[in-house]
Order: sequence, then structure tokens, then C-alpha cells
Amino acid sequence: MKRYLIPILLAAIPLCCSCKGDGPAEKDDNEVETTVLKLVDPEATPETKALYSNLWAIREKGWMFGHQSDLVCGRNWEYEEGGSDTKAVCGDYPAVFAVDVASFMDGRKAAFQDTLENPVKRRTIKEAYDRGMVVMACLHLNNPLTGGDSWDNSSNKVAASILEKGSETNILFDSWLDNLAALSRSLKGGDGVQIPIILRPFHEHGHEWSWWGRSCTTAPEYVALWRYLVDGMIARGVHNFIYASSPAMNSEQTESDFTYRWPGDNYVDFMGMDCYVGLNNNKFLNNLKLLKKVSEEKLKPAGVTEIGVEHFSAEDYWIKNIAAPMANRKMSMLVTWTNEYSPMGQDRNYFSVFPGHPSEGSFREMYSRPDTFFCEDLPDMYVMAENITVE
Repeated sequence: MKRYLIPILLAAIPLCCSCKGDGPAEKDDNEVETTVLKLVDPEATPETKALYSNLWAIREKGWMFGHQSDLVCGRNWEYEEGGSDTKAVCGDYPAVFAVDVASFMDGRKAAFQDTLENPVKRRTIKEAYDRGMVVMACLHLNNPLTGGDSWDNSSNKVAASILEKGSETNILFDSWLDNLAALSRSLKGGDGVQIPIILRPFHEHGHEWSWWGRSCTTAPEYVALWRYLVDGMIARGVHNFIYASSPAMNSEQTESDFTYRWPGDNYVDFMGMDCYVGLNNNKFLNNLKLLKKVSEEKLKPAGVTEIGVEHFSAEDYWIKNIAAPMANRKMSMLVTWTNEYSPMGQDRNYFSVFPGHPSEGSFREMYSRPDTFFCEDLPDMYVMAENITVE
């Protein structure tokens, strides 16, 4: 834990506020206004509302570091209890644990998933929550029409088939929603609380690689598909999700790109971006500034939901290409993509630090900064932040 890091103070006047009194009154100079945020799900659990309030509050002090699959596997290990490439380098777990839960939802069957991968994911989600970390989940769902994987974009009828009431694909997808609802209900921390999860469905929708992407769906179909999932979860009694949009922003974007195929303000809680811009700080800064602007206009917390350079080797990467651009951008988090297990080093698929990587020193320097939050730096993310109301 960083000894000099003070707890998050929330007494600063927020950038935006939607609270108004019934009439004019004298203003107390010491009075602190309340920021009112609104969740998609009005019946969200108290802990989910508290997490949402803290996603907005923490951006005033800095940003949370996260890593995809950090507790599940690393460069030289997998499925080890307590494992973490992040902790192995800096002595602390990340603040955000990101994980893919599609294998619970779409019913795929494989021995390693049934007996190892899924149980490990379930265990690590619970461990992350019990440590006070934030949990975020994406969904690389199989193609429910063709039987292929997420990258099977061979048909432009998938979304339409899901949305056709009573069709085989609709019935199958509804069973997947049942599975996701069952997972959400089963994930409880040591305190017995249902674990709040930031859910990223149908991410990178502006690209063509997925069956829900722009080569396979029309804009109205994509919006309807998103709403179908959100409405389906709420109808199934799921009230512990924070719904995050995360388009791919891999070049210099415009403001409208962040709301491309926007499901609606009442259907999105968190504004993310998957930002694979290599070592180009100009592109990254451009997109961060735009995301900050849209986030504040919509009064929704925002963050970098995926980033990284595959097989990177830059020694100063974390200070030069991550910490410097992120400073004062009012982002809640930044999450690097996964380090795949490859003990012999034959696989180039890694996006974050691990023991022995040339950027270890830069990573520890980033860790020591007062504007970066790791697990031990976090306030209680599941207790409502001061001066914030969540409806």
C-alpha cells in the first residue's frame, strides 16, 4: 500500500449536479452540493449503487488500474490461488479484475471449462470482491445462429433471428440469458452480498469482427439487441449489473464515435472505450479528451476498458504511454488486456507487465504515483460515496 496515499475526499464540488431546491435560498459557503447519478436499473442493489457512486467519485483523485484475467492466469502460471502478474511485480493486486464470463452463459461444453476454467473464474470473482476490488465482465459469446464463435461474422441474420420471438435462435438466446441470470445470483461474497459487476455486452460494436458488429447488424438491430439483453436481465431479477458500453477506438476518433449505435441514455451506465493505439500518445490523448467530454455531458463515469500493446518491450511504457496521458483525464479506470499463459515464451499474446519484463521498473513507478489506485489504495467501493446520490 502506498503510505502517502490519503483516502478519497469527496468534499470538492462536483463538475455536474442535477439537484435543485424548491425555491431560492441563501447559499451557505460551506454547503456541498450533491451529484445525482442515475442507473439503468432503478432496483439496483445498495452495493451496486454504492459502487456506481464510487466510480464517479474516484475520478476526482485518479484512476484505478485493472488487468483482464489477472487472477486467473499470467505469463508463467495459470489457475493458481492467489496468483497475479500485477502483484508479483508491485506487491499489490489491481483495483479492477476483468474477466470473460461468456463460457457460463452460452453453454459451451469442454472438459477444462466445466472442471477448471469456470470454477476458477467463479472463485476469483468472489476473491476479488472480498478483497475490495471492482469486478468487470465481458462476453465473447458464441454465435447462436451458426454455432460458431464470437468472430463468426458469416451471417447478417443473427441479431434479427435473436429478436424474432419464438424462433430457435430466440429460444436459445433466452436460455443464455437464464444462464447469465443464474450466474449473477450465485456470485456472492463472504459477506453474503450479491457481487456487483460492470458488464460489457456486445463490445467493440463498431468493428466488423463479431457477429454483433457493424458488418452483421443494422443500427436499429444492434440497439434492439442491447436493450433485449438489459431488459431481459432486469426482468429475470438481476439487479447487480452496471451496464457498460465499450466501442473500439483504435485511431483518432470524433465525439460522435462514442455514441455510434448508442442504445440510449437509459440503457447505458458506464462509458468505456477499447483503445489499442500502440505507442501513439496523440491518438490516446485525443480519445481520452473526447471521452471525458461525453462522460461529463451525460453524467456517466467513464474509463479505458481495454488497452495494451501486444508483445510490447518498451521499458518506459507505463509512465510514458499510460500514466502521462491518463493524468487529470477524469477516468475511473484503465484496464489492460490479458497475459496469456506461455511458460516457454512462445506465445506473443501478452499486454501487461509480468516478472522479468523490461517495463517492471516503469510499472512500479506508475504504481507509486498518488493518482493510480490499486487494490490496497481503494476506499470501500461498496459503501456510498459522500455527496453522491444514485437513483
